[in-house]
Amino acid sequence: MCDMIASVIIRAYNEARHLPALLGALSQQTLSRQDFEIIVIDSGSSDSTPQIARDGGCRLLEIPKKEFSFGRSLNLGCEAATGRQLVFISAHCLPVDGHWLAHLIAPLEKGEAALAYGRQIGGKDSKFSECKLFERYFPPNHEEPAYTFFCNNANAAMPRELWAQYRFNEVLTGLEDMHMAKRLHNDNHKIQYVPQACVYHFHNETWAQVQRRYEREALALRGIVPEVEVSRMDALRYFLAGVFFDWSKAIDEKCFFEKASEIVAFRFCQYYGAWRGNHIHKELTRQAKERYFYPC
Repeated sequence: MCDMIASVIIRAYNEARHLPALLGALSQQTLSRQDFEIIVIDSGSSDSTPQIARDGGCRLLEIPKKEFSFGRSLNLGCEAATGRQLVFISAHCLPVDGHWLAHLIAPLEKGEAALAYGRQIGGKDSKFSECKLFERYFPPNHEEPAYTFFCNNANAAMPRELWAQYRFNEVLTGLEDMHMAKRLHNDNHKIQYVPQACVYHFHNETWAQVQRRYEREALALRGIVPEVEVSRMDALRYFLAGVFFDWSKAIDEKCFFEKASEIVAFRFCQYYGAWRGNHIHKELTRQAKERYFYPC
């Protein structure tokens, strides 16, 4: 039997910059600290992430770098969890208020959904185009998502019993959350968007890291929605449309000259990465896997 209401599961790799703030925010949640545990899965950090987790009273699990995948690390955390609701949050996310956890698990506790995911917004140092993507995929209201099986594990939750039936795919190079959501949706389970459960999502990435993130996600998407193909012309059209859309928003927000070149760089990395990921052979070498999972 599950002893607690929730288990908050945090995947972490060199997150000493953000983890203390996240743990501080978790300590301020309206849900009693007696009712949830915090599990950190560290995948070979070379900074003080493991010690921060220990000092913060978390249960620390470590997965060797060579064995890491996004789905495998989550399954490891879920196996160790004792809460009836499994809550997933990235170590570089920060709940905007103390009601985040209660809001996120509410539809699960009421039996209204099998999978819930919350809103994400950028911070003051976030890239302009990424903030526009957050606005598109995580609106401030209950708009229907672009895909009926959309979900994002940077801020999501599901019942432990249901996870045990489905488990996360351990082979995908990303989007294990959408893969889970699609299987649940195909079996007529409800996926609920909870905009009140909002987090800041910080990506402090180089341009090469941005490109590799979209590359590995596009590679994973081929296995989830194989009918999606991205040609060179598609990538070019998407790039131009993304740039002009963001430029128009930057003009409206009176920051065009400050953000114009950054917008071009981000959208190039996004769609060049998407094109490459859509055309890379599915069998990855160990070296390639490490490049995707540990982009540095």
